[in-house]
Amino acid sequence: MGRGYWDTSTYQAAAAARRAAGIDDFGHSAAMRRLPRNQRRAADALDVYGVTVREARDGADHPASTPIAVFFDVTGSMGRVPVTVQRRLGDLLGLLTRGGYVDDPQIMVGAVGDDQFDAVPIQIGQFESDNRIDDQLRDIYLEGGGGGDKREGYALAAYFLATRAQTDAWDKRGKKGYVFFIGDEMNKPVLSGQSLTRFLGEDDRGDLDIAEVYRLLARRWHVFYVLPNLTSYYDDPEIEDHWRALVGERFVKLEDPDGVADLIALTIGVTEDTVTVAEGITDLRAAGSTSHVAVGKALARFDSGAGDLVSGSGRLPADL
Repeated sequence: MGRGYWDTSTYQAAAAARRAAGIDDFGHSAAMRRLPRNQRRAADALDVYGVTVREARDGADHPASTPIAVFFDVTGSMGRVPVTVQRRLGDLLGLLTRGGYVDDPQIMVGAVGDDQFDAVPIQIGQFESDNRIDDQLRDIYLEGGGGGDKREGYALAAYFLATRAQTDAWDKRGKKGYVFFIGDEMNKPVLSGQSLTRFLGEDDRGDLDIAEVYRLLARRWHVFYVLPNLTSYYDDPEIEDHWRALVGERFVKLEDPDGVADLIALTIGVTEDTVTVAEGITDLRAAGSTSHVAVGKALARFDSGAGDLVSGSGRLPADL
């Protein structure tokens, strides 16, 4: 995985061709909704049952790969935001490479649901560096479920990434990757051992403490949680308190969901110290972004540089 290069014009042409032909942008979701619930499945490329590894490796095209994982909540409380996010994430590679914000980005996309109530609570693709990321995004099943308890199965995806992802960035250079969770709810009280068995194919080892799962993840990943507007719990302080206890200053609220890809690209650039927030906002404005104001507001406290994202108050709290 991770070969080739992103081409924005190819991405735009493919989207235009689908519209002209009347083809659904999210064909797997449309197909699943025509089936009985007990027959709904993740697309093959996003099915993680029994998967032992997802890899982000260096290669001739990308000798200094930077792994980036983006998981978004596809439950009902997110409203139409998953569709907005899914449409924009395809251009994340273009944003990163045009701005020179990070070396050789390789992006993994995935979706999170409710591992207690949903048919497909976890979907995770491969790390990609070219337009195959668009194929995987269009294969994500937007289930729209959830259990109504303000808690979803984010930790299942966090555990998968912490235990299954192998990256040359870490193995060769000791450099952390990036993971962004986009959602509006809390984690379940524990990561259920039954869920690990049912959805990942692990032997039942019992339930896992949520804080320990995120500590494990943070050893090799910069972990961010993005709460977009137009979701059910955007203004709920309980959600913010929950995630700040896990990710500290890397909890970010975003007023305009259309700016998710812009936010991710600029956050990575600031953390890499290749751009300041002010410079990045200038880049977004020049590129015609309509969300640059919301992105600037979300990242205003980091305008002096990356310090709070990678050290000091940006670290996971020591008592977790």
